[in-house]
Amino acid sequence: MASPVGDEYYDGSRIFSWVSDLSGLPLDQVNFVISQVLALACAPLFRNTLHPSTTSPAARHAFGLVLGLAFGYFCFGMQAIHLGGLPALCYVVMRTQDPHIMQRMVLGVALIYLSCIHLHRQIYDYGSYTLDITGPLMVITQKVTSLAFSLHDGLTRRDDELTADQKYHVIRKMPTALEYFSYMFHFQALMCGPILFYRDYIDFIHGHSFLKYPPPSAGHVDNNSNSRKVILEPSPYLVVFKKVVCSVLCAVFFLSLIPSFPIQRLKEPEFLEETSMPSKMLYLVIATTVCRFKYYHAWLLADAICNASGLGFNGYDSKGRARWDLISNVDILKFEIGLSLRDSIEQWNKGTTRWLRMVVYERAPRYRTVLTYALSALWHGFYPGYYLTFMSGALFTFASRSVRRSIREYFVHSRPMKAMYDVATMITTRIVMGYITFSFLLLEFWPSIQVFLHLYLFLHVLGFLALWLLPVLLPPSRRASRPEKSGATSNGVVSALH
Repeated sequence: MASPVGDEYYDGSRIFSWVSDLSGLPLDQVNFVISQVLALACAPLFRNTLHPSTTSPAARHAFGLVLGLAFGYFCFGMQAIHLGGLPALCYVVMRTQDPHIMQRMVLGVALIYLSCIHLHRQIYDYGSYTLDITGPLMVITQKVTSLAFSLHDGLTRRDDELTADQKYHVIRKMPTALEYFSYMFHFQALMCGPILFYRDYIDFIHGHSFLKYPPPSAGHVDNNSNSRKVILEPSPYLVVFKKVVCSVLCAVFFLSLIPSFPIQRLKEPEFLEETSMPSKMLYLVIATTVCRFKYYHAWLLADAICNASGLGFNGYDSKGRARWDLISNVDILKFEIGLSLRDSIEQWNKGTTRWLRMVVYERAPRYRTVLTYALSALWHGFYPGYYLTFMSGALFTFASRSVRRSIREYFVHSRPMKAMYDVATMITTRIVMGYITFSFLLLEFWPSIQVFLHLYLFLHVLGFLALWLLPVLLPPSRRASRPEKSGATSNGVVSALH
């Protein structure tokens, strides 16, 4: 590990220290941006020079693997050894253990390894936002565990025992070492995700992604060949350009506003004692919104890198336009203007939602909601602020469901009333989002509790009243109280976890 003293904790390359000095940005952020720009420049090689029609799968695996390792070492130095350590241990478990229990052992090994790295970071670099190895290790943990569960399904279970999603991801053959480590380290998503499931990765490597979805019109088919029709792959470059532009705009927005709305201001006695309650809430909403643009920047840029290499194609929409959202981690507009907490959070870190549902929620015979929350919390680390956010998120997920069942039916019979209800729920969602997520960013327990206390825990109180008192005062009708479809319920519970 790197030296745990101040800025020296960061162990990445210092070649571009002069860029850090000129720009005023921390070196870890400079290295991250440089690695992602280089990845974006290399990505088109997968679509052109290394196209699956002219290049063997082994060559495509090796190219992605080597670049990923190079970028990992550039950004993390000797810490990058953990990028190999965690998946190597898990691969040994997959190869040597009984497939009936192998998936749980892989989950245990991966979480223990990740937890040790989380604790090391928390002890020696507490509260720091310096880029370190924990981010990529969190994504690798998702990959190894999802692969292990898919192998377990393929080697030990019949098709009629699997859900539709499990059938899609099922794997019936143990990956070779090259396939496995290429999947773990491919450069497109190594730094910050998004998580790519093994089935989709192998389809991409072998060029099957475009064959799964027939083109919507003859305009996508080349009829010049006498022997067969050749599907012309849709170009991703317009989508890539849009995502890169949006990513840059998000970075500019974040860097411009974060000095005016630092999350650390919540710890200042002057802010807590002298700021009015409405002003405190407004600051929470603005500050947490500004912080989200850092994630938007990273996720959109990573998505663009994947798309530029041909990864992420997801068929065509109703108008015949190619969709490049197979592994997209966020839909900014739907998140920011969502009409409910569930609707908003389903658009945030969508890959993690799918992972949690895949490895816990759909498999646990009992206590699946509690176990899903527990896995999400452990995966994130051990900062107290995370757990305050998770517990508050659970409360407001169920409270919002109670409000919807008791109140919504009174507003749906008139278009103006429905519009008023939608506006009210959208504003309420924004307020609740700021209220429950500031502790995730602040990290610390007592400073977060102090903020809650200076707000008189008013939303927590309203949340408990919505759960216990509202159904008594306004009993939901039979129609409103009927349980939702299992898929929707699953999404609603799981999506509130991260």
